[in-house]
Amino acid sequence: MLETIGYLAGFLTTLAFVPQVMHIYKTKSAKDVSLAMFLLFTVGVLMWLTYGVMTNSFPVVAANAVTLLLSLTILFFKFKYRNPNGI
Repeated sequence: MLETIGYLAGFLTTLAFVPQVMHIYKTKSAKDVSLAMFLLFTVGVLMWLTYGVMTNSFPVVAANAVTLLLSLTILFFKFKYRNPNGI
């Protein structure tokens, strides 16, 4: 039961980033995304991923690996779409 809760929590918190990624992709704008917040968040997720690997906690590894990819995608879009008008 404990591991199921871990998987469910990881799935839900990871899934929460999908709408943001989709919104940025559709609008081609990430101007309202805080760069500082996402940089700090990404480092934190990387640390959680490292912790999960070191403690052999697959739910932590799985959730944070996917979250890291989504967070890096948002950061990529933040830089790619930093000037949406091409000026």
